[in-house]
Amino acid sequence: MKVNLLITVKPNNKFMNRIIFTLLVGLALLGTTNSAHAQSNVVKLNLFSPIVKTVSVFYENAFAENKSAQLGFFYTGTSIGDTKFTGFGITPELRFYLGSTAAPEGFFVAPFIRYQNFDLTEEITDSKATLSNIGGGLLIGKQWLFKEKIALDAFIGPSYVSGSVKVETSGTDEGVFETGVLDGFGVRAGLAIGIAF
Repeated sequence: MKVNLLITVKPNNKFMNRIIFTLLVGLALLGTTNSAHAQSNVVKLNLFSPIVKTVSVFYENAFAENKSAQLGFFYTGTSIGDTKFTGFGITPELRFYLGSTAAPEGFFVAPFIRYQNFDLTEEITDSKATLSNIGGGLLIGKQWLFKEKIALDAFIGPSYVSGSVKVETSGTDEGVFETGVLDGFGVRAGLAIGIAF
């Protein structure tokens, strides 16, 4: 049985094009860097995400003794009240490791930015809308490396995202869509497990 998976991203403005270009250049540069730590790359999966019907993955690269860059991606099909969200988010962050061990291990602080894009469905009236937003925040956390192969990453911190709901169903007010923590102030937290290499 052959399954084809096609993911199409249709940026709707110059700002989105710049974000995608910047992320691609960043990933290319990360692949050319190295650190003094035996393992400088980590691929992780957020263990909390499935609770809210989301898949969240991260790629981290230690490019200096006490610094790393991480790129996170999530895809969700969750609901808040009567509003169903289907969409994705991209989260670049810069981690500053504070301990005596080399990155990517130990305590860290990490400023981040986040871009999110969702299709919204208000399930009672079947009204449709979209939500695009951008924001950021600051994390504190700790990452452990067991036998220099297994990574465990715990983090928490405040965040803020702002955007606008664009209603696609005529006669529907944007107030019927519940955006909850996906718009405005919130807390970003996670517990991720992964492989270091």
